[in-house]
Amino acid sequence: MEDYYKIRRLPPYVFEEVNRLKAAARAKGADIIDLGMGNPDLPTPSFIVDKLCEVARDPRAHRYSASRGINGLRKAQAAFYERRFGVKLDPNRQVVATLGSKEGFANMAQAITAPGDVILCPNPTYPIHAFGFIMSGGTIRALPAKPDEDFLRAMERAIVHSIPKPIAVILNFPGNPTAYTATREFYKDVVDFAKKHEIIVISDLAYSEIYFDDVPPPSVLEVEGAMDVAVEFTSMSKSYSMPGWRIGFAVGNERICAALGRVKSYLDYGAFTPVQVAAATAINQGDKAVSEIRQVYKKRRDVLVDAFGRAGWTVPPPSSTMFAWVPLPDAYKEMGSLEFSKLLVEQADVAVAPGIGFGEYGDDHVRIALVENEHRIRQAARNIKRFLATGEEDGQKVVPMRARA
Repeated sequence: MEDYYKIRRLPPYVFEEVNRLKAAARAKGADIIDLGMGNPDLPTPSFIVDKLCEVARDPRAHRYSASRGINGLRKAQAAFYERRFGVKLDPNRQVVATLGSKEGFANMAQAITAPGDVILCPNPTYPIHAFGFIMSGGTIRALPAKPDEDFLRAMERAIVHSIPKPIAVILNFPGNPTAYTATREFYKDVVDFAKKHEIIVISDLAYSEIYFDDVPPPSVLEVEGAMDVAVEFTSMSKSYSMPGWRIGFAVGNERICAALGRVKSYLDYGAFTPVQVAAATAINQGDKAVSEIRQVYKKRRDVLVDAFGRAGWTVPPPSSTMFAWVPLPDAYKEMGSLEFSKLLVEQADVAVAPGIGFGEYGDDHVRIALVENEHRIRQAARNIKRFLATGEEDGQKVVPMRARA
């Protein structure tokens, strides 16, 4: 039977190949150290869980909620933006609570995209940035992933050579998977470009609070005039260690937020009210908890960079996010990121995310997530040291798995 239209538009899910190998290895008793999926292992702070339990005991909280988010949650997010970024938001018109930033991003694509619309998107990037729009009938034109002059020049070329003219540009800084961080000056250039060419700026700021060099990443909404063209997504998953709670936000341009809210009103009733109340408590009272979570990731980052470097695999230290974006070792570059990732599972009991899963220009890297404790990261480094040494003993003649079958 032929696949449905939208399914046909999606490529094979490359991460699933690594997941299958990982599951098979574990079934045989292997101890796989999983640094692949960005699934935080830290527990949600107890005061947030306590608030959830308290509100969940009230039967009135068991009814349908509000798809745009309860008033207290939207006010909490507006207050966060003012104290963190100096940005004032109207919680009734410029804040929409979402079921995580991923759902919000996908529904935003549904809200603003007509068939054939062109979207400018970094490559490599988090898959929903591109495929949310592809599933909505849009077409993606790739931009470089780094926020620099090449990014800005690529936007200019895209305006000249794309038919129809692009309707939006996607930003993701700090970036997943790259961990690149943008400056206010870069955001100003993007906002000026967007206003000049009448396109929308969609910023994914999910990792704004996971930074390591005492320089908090900025928001595009800090730029004067950004509110005229920009909407920004944030998430509580990483900053507050609440991934399964599914709470995120879209904030910014009133018209764009209204479009998202309209679509959501047809699709959901919002998150469970006790979850929303607990999320508001987290935002209002959780600055210390966020700082502690940030320090855990910083320590893990430092251990990863040191231990993997000693093992013979250089890891560029990320300045933000819970990921390292790591070039393949020289001896394995021709193999590509998927085959290399499969080889790591098979021969080193370590799982990473192949860079090709984030776009074709990511195939010379893998993404390593800081989702295991320091002891496990050091164990992964020891495994990889043995793996690399074995490759050297064999003359670094590595045969991709598909060639062995």
